[in-house]
Amino acid sequence: MESFHKGLRIIPSRLLGWYDVHARELPWRTGPQARAAGERPDPYRVWLSEIMLQQTTVAHARPYFAAFTARWPSVKSLAAAEDDEVMSAWAGLGYYARARNLLKCARQVAAAGGFPRTRAGLQALPGIGPYTSGAIAAIAFDECTPAVDGNVERVMSRLMALGGEWKAGKLTIAETVAALVPPDRPGEFAEALMDLGATICTPKRPDCANCPLQEACAAYAEGQPERYPAKPKRAQHQRRFGSVLVRTFRGRVLVERRPETGLLGGMWGLPTSEWTGAAQAVREWPPGAGSRAAPCGEIQHVFTHIRLTLGVYREEGPAAGAGGDWLGIDEARASLPSVFRKALDLAAGT
Repeated sequence: MESFHKGLRIIPSRLLGWYDVHARELPWRTGPQARAAGERPDPYRVWLSEIMLQQTTVAHARPYFAAFTARWPSVKSLAAAEDDEVMSAWAGLGYYARARNLLKCARQVAAAGGFPRTRAGLQALPGIGPYTSGAIAAIAFDECTPAVDGNVERVMSRLMALGGEWKAGKLTIAETVAALVPPDRPGEFAEALMDLGATICTPKRPDCANCPLQEACAAYAEGQPERYPAKPKRAQHQRRFGSVLVRTFRGRVLVERRPETGLLGGMWGLPTSEWTGAAQAVREWPPGAGSRAAPCGEIQHVFTHIRLTLGVYREEGPAAGAGGDWLGIDEARASLPSVFRKALDLAAGT
């Protein structure tokens, strides 16, 4: 900690000097050279990328960002999109409440004529929390405000060799980052901290030899950077079990709209039983399955806090009184969340 406080004043200049040379080239970013030439970040692209990157890696988000911005190049065009179009385009990014909030937010922003330019105004919008509002405000509007995500927490916890209770540690990190933000380059400071955590101060085997903040790092001085952050252990995934029906007829598959609340709320899905804690649920036929339904095996899918096992059943032909809609197989694959695509693929291969 003493090493950190001694080096506190050097952090912004050292970090930004490193960033000017080593900044990642990202499709939503206005890099140091472009900024120096007078180019300004597009708030729409900054916002869209930050929503996509919630619980998603940069590599996974890239193709989705390219597809979204090609199809909807502005917040106004996204706001005018049909719900189903956006939800389908989001399939594979997970956390589908984000897609619903994305549309709500786009429509509010379009109706208002543009994004709020302050952290407080941004945080009042659907789907935008403390980190995301800080990142957008700093990067897009140059507000002198901190943006603290997991990468930043890791970097700062190592700089300070921050032990003790993690909840209190997070508050210390937020206060410290707020004190470090340079008024002349708040957005680039936020991006630089993120890049340092993503490329140098990585969770395992951090590249301390090439870190611009090595001199100020208490964890490096200790020789134990991987010891930090000292977070409590995550709770184990809850187990859930159920069954799912793949009903096909003349090259189409039966799908149904899931309830608005709960996992995969509002998305297209296959008919499925309730997901419970009882393991025998995988052996019970799902609603709508008739006497000719054939078991195909089981699939596994992991959500943030739930590990789901589904017994997959297949049946050919229409069912009397079956609700829902019929989609072509390829259309269903493009529209369904990945857990249901797994079930569809298993049924198709058996």
